Amino acid sequence: MSTVSQIIGKRLYEAGCRHAFGIPGGEVLSVMRGLDDAGVKFTLVKHENSGGFMAEGVFHRTGAPGVLVATLGPGVANAVNVVANALQDRVPMIFLTGCVDEDEAATYTHQVFDHAALMRPITKASLRMTPGNAEAIMDKALAIAMDDPPGPVHVDVPISVAIAEAAVARGARRVQPAPAVPAHTEQLELARSWLGKAKRPVIIAGVEALHHRAEEQVRALVQKHRIPLITTYKAKGIIDERDDMAVGGMGLSPKADNIVLPLIKEADVVLLLGYDPIEMRVGWRNIWEDGAHVIELSSNRNTHYMHQSAISFVGDIKHGMEVLADGLRTVSEWKGDEVQAIKRALADIYRVDEEWGPGAIVDVARAEMPANTVASVDSGAHRILLSQTWQCYEPRTLMQSSGLCTMGCSLPLGIGAKLAEPDRPVAVFTGDACLEMTLGELATARDAKTPVIVFVFADESLSLIEIKQRGTGQPNLGVDFPGTDFAAVARSMGGLGFDVQDRAGLAQAIRAALAAKTYSIISCRIPRKAYDNRI
Repeated sequence: MSTVSQIIGKRLYEAGCRHAFGIPGGEVLSVMRGLDDAGVKFTLVKHENSGGFMAEGVFHRTGAPGVLVATLGPGVANAVNVVANALQDRVPMIFLTGCVDEDEAATYTHQVFDHAALMRPITKASLRMTPGNAEAIMDKALAIAMDDPPGPVHVDVPISVAIAEAAVARGARRVQPAPAVPAHTEQLELARSWLGKAKRPVIIAGVEALHHRAEEQVRALVQKHRIPLITTYKAKGIIDERDDMAVGGMGLSPKADNIVLPLIKEADVVLLLGYDPIEMRVGWRNIWEDGAHVIELSSNRNTHYMHQSAISFVGDIKHGMEVLADGLRTVSEWKGDEVQAIKRALADIYRVDEEWGPGAIVDVARAEMPANTVASVDSGAHRILLSQTWQCYEPRTLMQSSGLCTMGCSLPLGIGAKLAEPDRPVAVFTGDACLEMTLGELATARDAKTPVIVFVFADESLSLIEIKQRGTGQPNLGVDFPGTDFAAVARSMGGLGFDVQDRAGLAQAIRAALAAKTYSIISCRIPRKAYDNRI
């Protein structure tokens, strides 16, 4: 017989999970042992919020759900932000928490509150483990987390249940549902007719296309039929962004919107492939006219009302695209140089060729970092600029918080990705305020032996908020702060530290960091207001 904790570890291992993150407490020691016995390595972090982002970083490299472990009370409360982020950002996550037994909770109140009540609004489900149905509960948790749209599932494990023997349960494994594709209806024939006659079609692809592993289908449609591709930030790299039909990732920059939105509005067909608008700013709401030839292929029915479509197919993105494109002939008039002109106009906004500044930092980093680099970026002005200018050569190589846009995510995301795939270089891009929120995780990077390279956009300001503050005539309040010597902090915590103020110094620091066996911080000093007129 196996204990419930052993069943938890075994089922997670079978689902592809090899890493779990969290902070121990007496209430989860048995669960942690069950994970370790099954081959799911537990990594100690400095805050549960960061642990959840490390779990997400692993998910982006392996495709298996992230695993976060927290003890009762404050451990659970600390994880609220990252669990909400997983819901908004479509990240499958299993959140395991310890709790006191029901009999104990009747009279014992220290650190005790209703975990499920807190978790229900920010998870897809909150389940309570029992010894009689441990296998079914874990299978249910994994299925719900991975089903469309993916997201977090909370599993509360009472102390006595964790060590109890698990009963053998029949019917505890769900058969994966067969993919649903568009039926051969009038709508399908109409959609194929529109695409076949389109002279200026445009594709917008989103994160759902990645969840459904539709990269090859998107690439074939773009390249064979010469259709410009716009992606959300999380779908960047679904085709190599050096391709002459790849416009790039969009969603948060009004400057970029001024160039790209007219392109979409003038298209004679807009094809939405797994496009989830939760990543997009308000300027992307209802961007085409009623009656426009918009064809949507989504994994979920449209209840968000950010846009509507003339024809909407709900089902598997990969197999649905195969049905839609079968035998398709188009008369697209798009030329590669037209799309290149759009990309040049976008590049002019961000000034990556400048002598020094945020654009130069991205330019040098992309040139010096290997082609297979996985990057993460934190929230703020630097994220908007980098997401427009950092080219992804393959899918899932730029990680960020797109739906919730929370701060403090990039360093733990990078650590998780490096743990999952140690041979890949990992570049962590962060603002100085974001890094100050997560400095403790430098110790995690040291202890976990993850030599990530941290690029700090050091302008001593919450630049994005300051721009909004200034733009609305508000006084400068609560957005500026003294600088931190990040290079010295890195050295004091077992890493390498560099302080740079020009392109040559940055390139030299990157080369040294790539050769290092520990993490590095490269503090890039830039002036305040460096993002003006760029985002």
